[in-house]
Amino acid sequence: MSVVFEWFRRSRRPVGRILTLRSRGDVGGAVRVDFAELAPDVDTFLGQAAYLQLGFFETLSELIALTPELDRKESLSGAAGAALTKHQELVALIRDRDGDPTALMLPFREPLDAFRGATHGVRPPETMLSVRITAGMLDDFYLALSASYGDTGRRVARILSAADDREAIAQVLVEIIEGDPEWAALLAMWGRRLVADTLLIARSALRVAPIEAAYQEKVEPVFTQLLGAHAKRMEALGLEA
Repeated sequence: MSVVFEWFRRSRRPVGRILTLRSRGDVGGAVRVDFAELAPDVDTFLGQAAYLQLGFFETLSELIALTPELDRKESLSGAAGAALTKHQELVALIRDRDGDPTALMLPFREPLDAFRGATHGVRPPETMLSVRITAGMLDDFYLALSASYGDTGRRVARILSAADDREAIAQVLVEIIEGDPEWAALLAMWGRRLVADTLLIARSALRVAPIEAAYQEKVEPVFTQLLGAHAKRMEALGLEA
């Protein structure tokens, strides 16, 4: 984990154009970043993005089955439906490009299923936080990466920028913490553990080895922003990042 966070401790100014996170509403035509040397090929990008959304849907569906309270089931179902819609729209995009969605997603099934397993909590509130944190960070990352793919990337950005209904999950977590304050410390610790696993998944999407200086110069700013957005999500829950 210390290696992962070493990227964010340096304060030097990156040279040249760098990858930057875009706001959720920014899906315009400008490509702000020359990130081609790090970005995977477009089929890899689409396959990963589509399978990630399917994984979020599966995890949320499991949570619905494990949650007895009807109002909380409803909150989780909204987020699950949003993830499924994003998955379906990414699959439609792959087909529009004459691609085979199953073939593009299959290489990522094993590593991304392992990631979901590693970030799956023992108890439902931990898994709820996992979805809230990992899906938020990875959506942000793939939104930033989408600037490398022209019109296809802009379509992906529109898909990922759509409503995700995860604020309802945040409200459920707030209620759980308020009902039993001991959850606050446990979930804060769990949230910190999620960060390293999620950053490793983001790193694995890139094609240049992390030991190369060019990699660090390009990736450091965006990963710093990912961590900043993560801290805000945790603060919204009353938890320390």
